[in-house]
Amino acid sequence: MKKMNKYLFSAVAGLFFVATLNSCTQNATELDETVTEFNLETAKAEIEEANKNFMALVAAGDSVGLANAYTADAKLMSGGAPSVIGKANIQSAIRGMFESGLTGIDLRLENVYGTEDLIAEEGELTLYAGDNVIGEEKYIVLWKKEDGKWKLFRDIFNSNMPSE
Repeated sequence: MKKMNKYLFSAVAGLFFVATLNSCTQNATELDETVTEFNLETAKAEIEEANKNFMALVAAGDSVGLANAYTADAKLMSGGAPSVIGKANIQSAIRGMFESGLTGIDLRLENVYGTEDLIAEEGELTLYAGDNVIGEEKYIVLWKKEDGKWKLFRDIFNSNMPSE
């Protein structure tokens, strides 16, 4: 009888161990699914917040802060100028924009598309020098996560005004 109880105890303990292990594995799988699930509306809200920060940095004339809003391998593509690649070059280009009179920007996000790897944003913008409007433009930005934050990976914008 003692042998039977010993085997029964071993069998029950083994089943308990397997059930516990299965439960832990299932919970870990559920956690993984929660962590990796992508929500475009959440990403859009994060990008809207990044745009507010971008506008504040332009108003402050902060070329360093703006350059840090871009990924390390970013490309800035403005109308009428060659592409600018990399944070240091982007910072220099933005500093040049400030030196030429840029004091403000109003970004108006229209749509976002994408996945957890890359978001495309399209919108309209207005550029200011003091109280004067100096540009009405459209833009597309590709956003990529870097260090857990959405950052500008490709930034292209051009004027709505007809070329002269």
